[in-house]
Amino acid sequence: MPQHKFIVCNYHHSLTSGTVSWQAPSNIALVKYWGKYGEQMPMNPSISFTLENCHTQTTLSFERKQNEGFDFEVYLNGKRETGFEPKIRTFFERIVVYVPFLEDFRFTIETVNSFPHSSGIASSASGMGALALCLMDMERQMLQQMGFELDETGRLYFAEKASFLARLGSGSACRSIKGPLIVWGEHPEIEGSSNLFGTKYPSDIHEIFQNYQDTILLVDKGEKQVSSTLGHDLMLDHPFAASRFRQAKDNLSKLIPVFKNGDLLEFIKIVESEALSLHAMMMTSMPYFILMKPNTLEIINRIWEFRETTGSHACFTLDAGANVHLLYPESEKENVLQFIKNELVPFCKNGEFIEDRVGLGGQKLTD
Repeated sequence: MPQHKFIVCNYHHSLTSGTVSWQAPSNIALVKYWGKYGEQMPMNPSISFTLENCHTQTTLSFERKQNEGFDFEVYLNGKRETGFEPKIRTFFERIVVYVPFLEDFRFTIETVNSFPHSSGIASSASGMGALALCLMDMERQMLQQMGFELDETGRLYFAEKASFLARLGSGSACRSIKGPLIVWGEHPEIEGSSNLFGTKYPSDIHEIFQNYQDTILLVDKGEKQVSSTLGHDLMLDHPFAASRFRQAKDNLSKLIPVFKNGDLLEFIKIVESEALSLHAMMMTSMPYFILMKPNTLEIINRIWEFRETTGSHACFTLDAGANVHLLYPESEKENVLQFIKNELVPFCKNGEFIEDRVGLGGQKLTD
């Protein structure tokens, strides 16, 4: 099995205690992943923009211990969060075969988000991505030779394994290790694509997508009524699942020439269709549910009107939540931000929105 290459038999250096800190970004899928099988494997391929300003910073402190089993505490914004610890324990159980030192240390996991948690901005993606990078930093120290450099297969082993581990915590987290455009899931037209980890989109990318903007309109900052995990599970018996998986694969195929030639009209059609298809799956599952809010729909209609009257190339996408990601070329930033302030702010909770753009992935933080 390909994942066997991530199993380490011997570490060359022993650690006693220490601290590592990494930052990982959120990401916004253009072609959506919704539905999984096995151990966090995607039912369809997806592709996402890596973001820059929406990120998680995680500090992992460790101290060698004698007792068996996992020993850790989780803190969010300086406050102990025992509610997150079962998910971290499940994550550790899944990855311990690949990072066996997990049972040798007592960990303190301190996390800070630059955006609201559990509101549809992929906080689990950036959170698990940052934690996976911290663990890989520890492993690099114990191996004493592994970095971002190429391994014997010519791949970036550090980033690839970090993405592999992150996926086992949260599927979309595997797209938060690198940037700017990341594919997850096997696709016959995308070389190197894999179900096991995210890979950088390998083909030509038109300059218009190089610094694409994403302004996130915060319709609802509260925790989602239905978790993404439950939503994915409901795809197992969904009457439209097979058609949806084919649609996602076909839409990714359609984006390949778009990324090369910069056809924004086609980009808009595909991206907005994907967003609505994602929520259509939620509304037609059993039990059915709706994560969009009335203000979500009002914003979408305003975006359509703005595009029709001005010729703008701004478009929307949605993640598994009520917030709206407004995507547009950098050249339109001034006009779009004025449109947001004039027309969309009243539909955002407390008038809040986040200005973001395409980013390059995780980074190590200074001590």
